[in-house]
Amino acid sequence: MVDTRPSRIVDRNRNGEQQYSLRQIYFYLTEGCNLRCRHCWIQPKYQTEEHIYPSLSLDLFRSIIEQAKPLGLSGVKLTGGEPLLHPHIFEILEVVRHEELRLSVETNGVLCTPELTREMATCKNPFIAVSLDGAEAGTHEWVRGVEGCFKAALDGIRNLVEAGIRPQIIMTIMRHNRDQLEAMVRLAEESGAGSVKFNIVQPTARGVKMHEAGETLTVEELVELGMWVERELSASSGVRIHYSHPMAFHPLGKMFGNNGDGCGVCGILGILGVLADGSYAMCGIGEAVPELIYGHSAEDRLDYIWSNTPVINELRDGLPHRLEGICGDCLMKRICLGSCIAQNYYNSRNLWASFWYCEEARRHGLFPETRIIPKQMNTVTETPKFVE
Repeated sequence: MVDTRPSRIVDRNRNGEQQYSLRQIYFYLTEGCNLRCRHCWIQPKYQTEEHIYPSLSLDLFRSIIEQAKPLGLSGVKLTGGEPLLHPHIFEILEVVRHEELRLSVETNGVLCTPELTREMATCKNPFIAVSLDGAEAGTHEWVRGVEGCFKAALDGIRNLVEAGIRPQIIMTIMRHNRDQLEAMVRLAEESGAGSVKFNIVQPTARGVKMHEAGETLTVEELVELGMWVERELSASSGVRIHYSHPMAFHPLGKMFGNNGDGCGVCGILGILGVLADGSYAMCGIGEAVPELIYGHSAEDRLDYIWSNTPVINELRDGLPHRLEGICGDCLMKRICLGSCIAQNYYNSRNLWASFWYCEEARRHGLFPETRIIPKQMNTVTETPKFVE
């Protein structure tokens, strides 16, 4: 099997010991957000002019970048909350540009002004994802909780396109918008977006309430919808379409063919999260799971955190051979690495637990048999060389 992911996160020093490169940092820049999304897994506070919540210090941002470059840093993801709410977002973009780091931004698009989009366009290989959860205002604003945010997001997408960036549109699928997937693809085509990604509501934070209320789709519905997206909807559009169910459910052509998109692999062994208060964490899950916070950027050296944090080293030693359940039995485990360790831990407090979607699919007889390791082969415990 050919692994198409771009760059290794494991190198070796002169003594032949493994050294793990820190390729990307996820900066959760703000504790606040200007929307009130009912499915958000971070659950930020709703920010207004009267209520402004903390954001990452610009000095700490600079310091973290400076410390991360010798560890192999090549890119950053700016997210939140809403990252564009940060009071020093222009200065942050200037740092990213000056350090020649690849820029990724996850935004709701409301604050993508012409001036700001032009600034993002000057960074190295900018990849901007804009959340849009309905093809018309009523649906999107039902999900996002603020009147007028649909038009503002569309304006933001147009501003990005005019600045020379073809953004990705991210739509999170739920019962309320499941009939608008094709309309969203057509909207993406008309607006000049470069790709569409369909996300699944995760049972984390606000998403838990949606699952409990029956506002999310069943696994049976999600699997069927994924097959339709990848076999029919994708073929009908020139816009790249990614359906974010786990890797085992994707056709091989979507993973390894000329049009493969990598299927959204997390790359957990090459990333680190920084929360708005300056804490180092696995990712944004540290907002809800304190034991996945590793230290603080104002007190702890990044190289020490990256080399000595027990959870980080446990993952390096244990992935993928310690994965349990269906993830341990899956042919894709060396690449998928459990799909989302943060989500798995949130649900079970077990780093090696299997991904909820895959377990549900197996329980209903929907997990692809062709992606299960034959029992006589599933005895290999050798730790592979991981790539990002």
